[in-house]
This record gives sequence, structure tokens and C-alpha cells, in this order.
Amino acid sequence: MSDLIEDDAKGDNAPEFSVTELSGAIKRVIEGEFGHVRLRGEIGRVARPRSGHLYLDLKDDRSVIAGVIWKGVAARLTTQPEEGMEVIATGRITTFGGQSKYQIVIEDIQPAGQGALMAMLEKRKKKLAAEGLFEDAYKRELPFLPDVIGVVTSPSGAVIRDILHRLRERFPRKVLIWPVAVQGAACAPEVVRAIRGFNALTPGGAVPRPDVLIVARGGGSIEDLWGFNEEEVARAAFASEIPLISAVGHETDTTLIDFVSDRRAPTPSAAAEIAVPVRMDLLAWVDGQSSRLVRALTGLVSQRGQRLRDLSRAMPRAERLLDGPRQRLDTWADRLPAALVRSVQLRRVRLSDSAGGLRPGLLRRAVQSDARRLRDTAARMNLHALRADLRRRNTDLDKISRRFHAAAQRQTEDWRKRLDATERLRETLGYEATLARGYVVVWGDGQVQTRKASAEKASMLELQFADGRMRIGGRAPSRKAKRSDDTPPEQGSLL
Repeated sequence: MSDLIEDDAKGDNAPEFSVTELSGAIKRVIEGEFGHVRLRGEIGRVARPRSGHLYLDLKDDRSVIAGVIWKGVAARLTTQPEEGMEVIATGRITTFGGQSKYQIVIEDIQPAGQGALMAMLEKRKKKLAAEGLFEDAYKRELPFLPDVIGVVTSPSGAVIRDILHRLRERFPRKVLIWPVAVQGAACAPEVVRAIRGFNALTPGGAVPRPDVLIVARGGGSIEDLWGFNEEEVARAAFASEIPLISAVGHETDTTLIDFVSDRRAPTPSAAAEIAVPVRMDLLAWVDGQSSRLVRALTGLVSQRGQRLRDLSRAMPRAERLLDGPRQRLDTWADRLPAALVRSVQLRRVRLSDSAGGLRPGLLRRAVQSDARRLRDTAARMNLHALRADLRRRNTDLDKISRRFHAAAQRQTEDWRKRLDATERLRETLGYEATLARGYVVVWGDGQVQTRKASAEKASMLELQFADGRMRIGGRAPSRKAKRSDDTPPEQGSLL
């Protein structure tokens, strides 16, 4: 390096270096001088390209240094960098000769104290609140008595034992446990997968879908509970179709998932109490309702019986109600025989009057009168005259039929002559007669070609002679594109 900065004499013997050599020398000096360093500053611009690497700026009130976090390191970070966040970054200083700048390759990054975490939490809270994720309108009612309860927590520890113990005391239910890490870098992604996994279960399937979810964790510092402050966890809880109870930390601890959940419980045990009612209280309530129902029915029946007895005293006795109808029945029974005799006598008189006009002598005279009228009518009918009139009418019909047949033949012959004349005129005016004199019709792509330019653009040409067609080049046109020989070509299409 001393050779690079040596101030040579004024002669022309000073050594010459390439740009790459000078850049490499600077890189060796900076990396050898600083090595690993820890920087405290505020994150400025953050870029996340598709490669997975992170590019950011660390700044204070007077200076800015570029930083890069390689993809493998970024995936292991417990805290993802965000713009405006105050952090302590650990890494090594290096240079990037391609742009003539120096930068820090960050290997670890942590918030600069609890104040930085609270500032980042407040920023996320404002962002989600602005999107409406905390609105009460999106919060769903919890089922009164769920059949299956899903619990997202650590499988070991006092939290799951407290929840199961409280459920057994209040109202035993089926419990599905989705084990997750409740702190550290794996906490947020595992909780997100658990919430989405429970929602993906099919209702009534082999693994029953829970009716309510409990996301629980014991108390701890803000760093321990930070996994439940991640934005992806809050969004997964908000998107859950299953009602969700958050029970993270103690009563004084507050995380982002508490704001988006449908209910917040101060402790995991309280979450179990919110999820199910007390079985003994329900049984006592049912017994009380049963007793009230029995008392109400008994009182109602007694009240209706008293009203019925009161009404019965105001009604007359049945004997009094039947006295009048019974007397009328006796009266009509006495009058019935005399009325029947009188009716028979009247009908006998009407029958005698009707039978007087049906004596055999009268009927015989009526039949003889009708027979005389029939003979007179037959005498007036002349069968020979009818037959003569029928023969005359048949003769007239034959004459009319012969005249109609002759007229039809003359009309048909006249139409045939006119049709022959029209056909001869069509053949005279048609282009087929012209083809017989040596002309040719040029077809191209199913159309008549009347210009040289359009014929040159056609993929296939076809010549129509008087006795047929001949194809020149290309492939034969389809039946849809081919025109009928009877269709006359346009003017100017004959060669």
C-alpha cells in the first residue's frame, strides 16, 4: 500500500495502476482496518428485490452508510428491518468496487432497546387501524357451546395444562392442539400456519374443524411476546373464518393479535372460561326453567278450569235447552201419518188424469194417421225422375272435366315453351358460351381474379375452361371457398 501512496519524483517513472488494482487495495485496507463492527442508527431506505437479499441505509443526523443483508441471513433474522426503526447492526465493513462505495454486510440486526420495539409496534398498530382491522363490525360472536375447540400454543408448559384443566371443570369439550413455538424467530410463521391450518379443515371431516380458536401464551417481556406483534400474525387472525380468542401474556400485556381477535382474554385460563359456560350453572338453569314451566302450566290449567266452571254456571241446563225441540218433534210426529195419506191420494188423482189420455183406441188412431202420411209422401217421390236428374248431372260433370283438362294441357305447353326460351336466352347471355370461344375464367382463393395484382397475391390459381377446370400451384380450395360453376364471373374476368 505504501507503493500506492508514495509521492514519486517529478519524473515520469511513477508506477501506473489499473482501476481494479486500486479498488482492491482500498478494499484490503478497509476490511483489514475495521473487520467486524457494531453500528447504531436509524434505518432509512429498505429495498427487497426478488433475489431475497435486503438493501438498506443506516443513518444518523449527519451521515449515511449503505448496508446489505444476504438472503440466508435475512431468513434467520428475528426482527425484520423496517424504515424508521432504530437498530444495532453487527457486520463487517467492505467495499463495492463496481460503484466505488463502501458498505456494511450485516450479519445480525436488533432493535436498539425497548423504545425501538414500542415505536415499531405503534407504527404497525396505526397502519392496521387505518385499514380497519380493529373495527368492531368485523368481530364475530363466539358460539355459546362449541363442540370442538382449537388451541394454538406450546404443547409443553403450564398454559395448555391450565386451559385443559379449566375446560374439564366448566364443560368438557373436544380439544385439538396445534403445537407452535411461542417465542423466537419461528413463532410468527408457525402461529400463522396453525390459524390457516385450522381454517382449512373440512367441517364434518375425519379431523373435525374447531368451532372456536384460542391462541395462548404465558407472560413475558416484550421481546418474548414479539412474535404475536408481527403483522402476518395479525392479518392471519383477522382473516380467520373461525371465531378467535387471544390469550397472550398476562392482563397487562398487549399485542397486535389482541386488537384483531374476536375476543381478548386476560389469561389463558380466562380464555377457557370465555369459550365454554359452566356445566353446573347450565344444569341449574335448566332445572329452574323446568320448575318455572311446570308452575306455569299448573297455574294455567287451574285458571282455565276456574273460568270453565264460572262459564258453566251462567249457562242454562241441558234439559231446558231440549224442552222446545222435544215438543216440536212430538207435534210433527202426530201430523206425519195424516200428511202421508193426503200425499198419496193427491198423487193417485194426478195418475188417473194422465192415464185417461193413454187409451189403446187413441194410440191406434194416431199410428194409422202417421202411416197414411208416410204413404202419401212416398207416392209423391218419383224414383225415375231422381235417376234421370243424376244421369244429367254426371254428363255435365264429364263435359266440364274434359274442358278443364284441355285448358290445363294448353297452359302447361305454353309455360314449357316460355321456359325453353328463357333457358336459351340464359345460355346465350351466360359466360359458358364465351368459354367455348376460347376464353378462360381465373379463380384464386375461391374468388374470381380480375386484376394481376390480386392474382399474384393468391395462394392458388385455378383456370376454368369450357370443359372443366385446371389448378395451377398451391393447394385445392376448400368446398366452402369454392364457388359454383353456375355463378357468373365479374366483368373483366375472362381471358
